[in-house]
Amino acid sequence: MQTRPSERRARIEALVRYLCSPECAGRAPGTPQGVAARTRIVDEFRAIGARPGGTDGYLQPVPDCGANVLAEVPGAGPLGERTIVVAAHYDHLGSLSEDAVFWGADDNAAAVAILVELGRDLLARGRSGRRVVLAAYDGEEPPHFLHGTMGSMHHVAHPTVPLASIDMMLCMDLCGHALGPVGCPSEVRDSLFVLGAELSPGTGDLVEDAAIAGGIYPRRADLDVLPPLSDYHAFRKAGVPVLFLSCGRWEHYRQPTDTPDRLDYDKIVATVDYLARLVQLLRERPDAPAPFDTAARDDVATLASLRTLARHLAPRLPVASLAVAELDALAAAAARGPLSHQQRQQLSWMVAGLEDALS
Repeated sequence: MQTRPSERRARIEALVRYLCSPECAGRAPGTPQGVAARTRIVDEFRAIGARPGGTDGYLQPVPDCGANVLAEVPGAGPLGERTIVVAAHYDHLGSLSEDAVFWGADDNAAAVAILVELGRDLLARGRSGRRVVLAAYDGEEPPHFLHGTMGSMHHVAHPTVPLASIDMMLCMDLCGHALGPVGCPSEVRDSLFVLGAELSPGTGDLVEDAAIAGGIYPRRADLDVLPPLSDYHAFRKAGVPVLFLSCGRWEHYRQPTDTPDRLDYDKIVATVDYLARLVQLLRERPDAPAPFDTAARDDVATLASLRTLARHLAPRLPVASLAVAELDALAAAAARGPLSHQQRQQLSWMVAGLEDALS
């Protein structure tokens, strides 16, 4: 039986609020608060019936950091020994004092709740396809970011399933808030950036096929339009196709004001539904191993997403209106062939400008 949205929302909100409670305040790696968060995630995975996927039950210790929490949804059928990894980091920045706690609701408690609900959905449906590793990583935030003590870097260096069996890694970060000012149309508010589809031919079609009317609007973009930002980076370096799902940075990013009451729980529920469809399409994808082209670029998809958002924002934000003509010119150039280095730099600046406007 399909979970009712109200039930899913209640579970998601309860988990987010616990991960942002005084017991887990800041969830810094190696602290009692980080351990409390980790313990709750283990309990959540156990409760949905996901089997342990770590080296120590559900845990994979990360030296000089903390521990990853890993669970598995079994594979079945001809592709059952192949793997999809879906990940979200659970650590955050800790606290400066009792009055200055970095709660990290959007960064990244909401994505952890999505991860748990995804596992619940996949297990309840019991469909065949690749196994799914559900990874809640420790140590994504500084000082561990992009170092060997980063949970995802450690997982790639010490894989718990054969690295060669992984056909896709999906990473979620900052997936809990609506985009743009209140009053913007749903085509803006319910957008979710999906970066990296260009690295694996055919993945872009699956990203689009998973969307339904009235749900999440996936906005594809080239992964290299931004510097490395999250746990997907270790997998890409190891030759694994990746997708990065994010609503981007906003005004509460890495601030004590990133609290559960500022999240859009209806959007989070819709994200679970979208992700469950996308993951199942990837589980059933016939290519094994999945194709991978780390040098691929997709200027056309990036510009299509930016132009759509800019046009929806233009009536409310003058800066978006000014950007439309510039984006149209870049889109015309991309239609003729790959953008030049200078044009791609311009595109990166416009992505940063749009992120500022949406925050």
